Amino acid sequence: MSGIRERTEELEYEILAPEAAKSREAERKRPDDLCPFRTSYQRDRDRILHSKSFRRLKHKTQVYIMSGDHYRTRMTHSLEVAQISRTIARGLRLNEDLVEAIGLGHDVGHTPFGHSGEAVMDELTGHFAHNEQSLRVVEYLERGGEGLNLTFAVKDGIVNHTGKTKPSTLEGRIVHIADRIAYLCHDYDDSLRAGLLHPGDLPQKVTEVLGESHSRMITGFVSDLIINSADLKDIALSDKMQDVMTTFRQFMFENIYHSEALKNEREQAGFVLCQLYKYFFKHFEKLPKEFVEREERWGKTQVVVDYVAGLTDSYAVQLFQEIFVPPVGFVSR
Repeated sequence: MSGIRERTEELEYEILAPEAAKSREAERKRPDDLCPFRTSYQRDRDRILHSKSFRRLKHKTQVYIMSGDHYRTRMTHSLEVAQISRTIARGLRLNEDLVEAIGLGHDVGHTPFGHSGEAVMDELTGHFAHNEQSLRVVEYLERGGEGLNLTFAVKDGIVNHTGKTKPSTLEGRIVHIADRIAYLCHDYDDSLRAGLLHPGDLPQKVTEVLGESHSRMITGFVSDLIINSADLKDIALSDKMQDVMTTFRQFMFENIYHSEALKNEREQAGFVLCQLYKYFFKHFEKLPKEFVEREERWGKTQVVVDYVAGLTDSYAVQLFQEIFVPPVGFVSR
């Protein structure tokens, strides 16, 4: 059956706002055969979803390194960002498939142990940013070095989901804000579960507007963003809600992200990653063969960064134990 993709592409012009990114106009770095059923952005979403780097996110920390079935991981965070982004995009008649692809892919380059790992990699190398590494993963590292050949709009949204540079599409700008909505609200929810925060701890400015439940907070942010961005001149919260988000974010950095309560975890994670980086830089030949073979193209430093940054939390700890911890207590057979 032919014409399914074409019909979907045509519907975008009928249903979506004129300012929305249209799948038919999407471009890639390398020419690619079109799928008979899926649009270009749907195909990008699927390529990310089926990638190894996305699967690894289920074992990468969001904030809490401690084990627990209900704490967020990088994967669940990415799913929440994609869901929030789709809700906003639908409310504004923008391209839901594009925001979903960006949302699912925005953190595929994140290090083990959350931002603690990112800070260590930055200190060791002089510059490391997870958004840039995410772009590198989808552009060069996936599929044995071929990359996923994603559309320019998706790659632009991934690399600009954080930082001062705005994404070029309105859809990318949705993800930029949805990422903050997701992590602030769900990190607060996880902090209550961990006992590091308690009901009533949030600043009054936040609770007066958003309440104290995870669900109500997300609804408040999303509603404000849709209403305030209805003219599609830009994607932005109202001044009042932006002030609330800034206060909320400052509170979370002071009381959770940079808190004394999590200092020991951050230092332990940083130590593990630092030692692994130094070990593989010194013993480059110990890397998996496919990484050793990349030295000529990328150089030793970049290859070691790519390997260490791609590790999951659990595998990083396992490697550390295998390399640095004597097998005391093990009986040889």
